[in-house]
Amino acid sequence: MIAHLRGIVLEKHPNQVIVEAGGVGYDVQIPISTYTSIPREGSAVALRIYTHVREDALLLFGFATVEEKLVFERLIAVSGIGPKLAVTVLSGLPTPELVAAIRGGDVQRLVRIPGVGKKTAERIVLELKDKLVGVEAGAVQAAAEPGPAWTALERDVLSALQNLGCSRGAAEEAVRKVKERGAPDEFEPFFRAALALVR
Repeated sequence: MIAHLRGIVLEKHPNQVIVEAGGVGYDVQIPISTYTSIPREGSAVALRIYTHVREDALLLFGFATVEEKLVFERLIAVSGIGPKLAVTVLSGLPTPELVAAIRGGDVQRLVRIPGVGKKTAERIVLELKDKLVGVEAGAVQAAAEPGPAWTALERDVLSALQNLGCSRGAAEEAVRKVKERGAPDEFEPFFRAALALVR
């Protein structure tokens, strides 16, 4: 099993990074929090890896921190939550806020994450409330076709929103509203502001 990957960033997208190591390009699925910490293409990167083996595929999920990987592993242990939904959950809230919401039983906060219904949120809280004691809350820090009006940052935000299950129209509307309010110039705050408007 692959547990750690160090190499050069060939491509990076809000839900995926391709890392070249030893002449091989590894396709790694990542949450938003990891995406924001990955350096630009051509730079060196090191990721903690969870290898998911199925009959028809071998999938790699990458994380920038120990905490992210730990929360991911706890999430996929919950009944009904697979790796892709776990990445979506990790992308929906910053890791410290996600841990705090689960520990505090804040189901309403969790159901705001696209793809997480009330029953799933309740199950996450029930099964993980007492299993995240090892995670210190303060320890962590399909691409759409771009339209000519969008900047590279805005296209990344649109892509990330759609990867979380938002429709193209809803994602564009959220990005427009954030722009009208004075958009942040960094991906993560821009993405979080737009995600809060897709309800």
